[in-house]
Amino acid sequence: MASEGGFKLSLLAFVLLTCAALMSIRTFPTQGVVGWESIAFCIMAVVIYLIPASLVSAELATGWPEEGGVYAWVKNAFGQKWGFTAIWLQWFQMTIGFISILTFIAATLAYLIDPVLASNKLFEFLIIVLVWWGFTFLNFKGLKMYSKISSISVIIGTFIPAAVLILGGLWYITSGNPVQLTLSPTMADLIPDFSSMSNLVLLVTFVFVFIGIEMTATHANEIRNVQRNYPLGILIVGAATTIVGVLGALVVAMLVPVGNLNLLAGIMQTFQVIFQSMGLSWLVKVFALLIVIGAMGQVSTWILGPVRGLFATAREGTLPPILQKKNENGIPTNMLMLQALMITFWGAVYVLLPGGVNSSFWMLFALTTAVYIAMYLLMYAAAIRLRYSQPDVPRPFSIPGGKLGMWLVAGFGFLSMIFLFTLALMPPSQISEGNNYRAFMLLGTVAVVAVPLIIYHFRKPEWKIEGKVEGKPGKKARALSG
Repeated sequence: MASEGGFKLSLLAFVLLTCAALMSIRTFPTQGVVGWESIAFCIMAVVIYLIPASLVSAELATGWPEEGGVYAWVKNAFGQKWGFTAIWLQWFQMTIGFISILTFIAATLAYLIDPVLASNKLFEFLIIVLVWWGFTFLNFKGLKMYSKISSISVIIGTFIPAAVLILGGLWYITSGNPVQLTLSPTMADLIPDFSSMSNLVLLVTFVFVFIGIEMTATHANEIRNVQRNYPLGILIVGAATTIVGVLGALVVAMLVPVGNLNLLAGIMQTFQVIFQSMGLSWLVKVFALLIVIGAMGQVSTWILGPVRGLFATAREGTLPPILQKKNENGIPTNMLMLQALMITFWGAVYVLLPGGVNSSFWMLFALTTAVYIAMYLLMYAAAIRLRYSQPDVPRPFSIPGGKLGMWLVAGFGFLSMIFLFTLALMPPSQISEGNNYRAFMLLGTVAVVAVPLIIYHFRKPEWKIEGKVEGKPGKKARALSG
C-alpha cells in the first residue's frame, strides 16, 4: 500500500496502530489458566511467532505490496492455486475466529441480563446469529462511519476496561484481600512444566494474542526509515502486548479460582470480584455495557475486512461469478452472505460440540490456530522461494544476512509452526475436552485446506470476469466496476 502525498508513519504511530490491532482483553482468562507461567509463555510466543512472522511478512509486504496480501506473496512464489489456498485459509480461519469474539459478546451481555446465561450455549448462539447477521445487512449500505467507530470502540471496549481491570486488580491485591496465587512465586511457579505436553499446549493461547501480524505488515511501505523502525516497532509492540497480557492474565488468575473460571466470562467474573470488594457492584453492568459496545464496534468494522482479500482473488477467476458481484454501494453482498452463513455454521458447531462452554470454546479456538498455521507454512515457504526466484525485486525492508538470514528466520518460523500445530492437536490438562478432540482437529484442518484446492481444480475459464473486453459492459462488468 503506497502512502498518500508522501506521508510516512512515525515509529510511535506504527506502534500505536499495531497495538490497536493486536491488543484484546478477551484472552486474559485463557492466559490466566496457567498463572505465573503466563510470563514464560508470553516470551515464548514473541520468540517463536511474533519475531519471525513480522520480519518475513514485512519483507513480503514491501516487495509485493499488491492488493491481496498473502495471496500476492504466495502466488508469486508458487502460482495462483497456492496463492488462492493461502488467502482462503486466512479468510476461513477468521470465520471460526469470529466465534470467539461473538461468544465473548454473549457472555459479557449475560451480565446485563443474568450471569447464568454466560454458560448457556443456546443463548450464545442466538447472540452470534443476531449480532453478525445484523451488522452484515448494515454493511450492505456501505456506511463508512464504521471506520470511525473502530478507533472509538477499541478505546471503549479494550483500553479503558483493560486499564480498570489491571489497576483495580492491583488495588484489590495490595489491599490484603485473599488471592488465588502466591504473591512470592518461586522458579517452579514461573517455569512451565515442559514434561507435560498437555500443559505446554496452552502456548497456543499466547501465540493467538499476536496472530495476524502479517496484516499490519501491509503498512510497512508507509513507515519512515522502515529498515530500522519496523523491527524496532515490532519489538516495542511485543513488549507492550506482553506486559499488558501478563498483568491482565495474572489479575484474572489471582481473583478468580481456576475451577470456577469461565474462559468467555472470566473478564466479567474478575470485575465482579473487584467492584464487590469496593461496594460498587453496580459498576459490573456498566463495564459489561462498555465491553459489549466496544466488541460490537469491532465486529462491525471487521465484517468487510476478511472478505476484501478473498474478493480480490475472485476477480481473477478463482471463485464463481456469483461471488464476484457488488451492489450499488460497491459492497460484495454475496460474499458477505457466504461469510455470514459460515459464521452461523461455526456457531452451530460450537453449540453442538460435546462438553461445556470452556471445552467447546477451546476446540474452536485450537482449530482456528491450526488452520492459520497452514497459511503461515505457505507464507514462510514463499519468502524463501522468492529470495531465489525473484532476488532483484526491490524490498524496502529485507531480512539481513542474505539467503542465509532468510533461511534462519523463515526456517525457524516454519519449524515453529509445525511445533505449534502438534501442540494444537493435544487438549490442555486444565480443560476437559470431548472424546473426539484429535479427530475433530485433524479432520477439520484437512477439510478446510482441501476446500480451496477442490474449488480451484473445478474452476472454469468463464469465471474470470475482470479484464474481459466487451463492446458494451453487461450487468456483471458494471457491478465489478463499482
